[in-house]
Amino acid sequence: MLVRTHHDLTYAGARVALDAALVRAGEIGGAFNIAVSDSTGGLLAFARMDGAFAISGAIAQDKAWTVAGFNGIPTDEFYEAISSEDAVREGIAQRGRVAAFGGGVPVLVDGALVGAVGASGGSAEQDKQVATAGADAVAAALTHGEDTP
Repeated sequence: MLVRTHHDLTYAGARVALDAALVRAGEIGGAFNIAVSDSTGGLLAFARMDGAFAISGAIAQDKAWTVAGFNGIPTDEFYEAISSEDAVREGIAQRGRVAAFGGGVPVLVDGALVGAVGASGGSAEQDKQVATAGADAVAAALTHGEDTP
C-alpha cells in the first residue's frame, strides 16, 4: 500500500469540542485556555476565557500538539510512562513544545485519532476535565448522528 487514508477533525467538530470544553470550564469556575487540533497537531480552534493567563494559551496548544504527536496518548498518561526514566523525561523536557502533564486528551472516532484537545489554566486534573468534556462532546455528537466520520 502506497497511500493511506484517515479521518481528521473538521473545524465544525473542533467547535463542538471547544464549546463543550468552555461549558465545563464555566462549571468548574476557572479561567482556561482551550485548544483543539487535528490529528497532526495543527490548531483548528482556540479560546482564551476572560481572565485566563496569557502564557497558558501556548501551554494548551502544546498539550493538544503533544497528544497528536504521540499518537493519541493523553498527556497525563504520557508523563506516567516516562516518569521513572530520568534520561527520557529530561530529554523530552528539552523538546520545546512537548507537554508531559495533565490536560491534553485525544479525540477518537472508532478508536482512531482524529484530533486532540488541550486545556490550561487550572490544576492538571481540572485541565483534563475541561479537555475531556470537549473530546467527549465530539463522540456524543457522532453517536447522535450529527455527522459521520
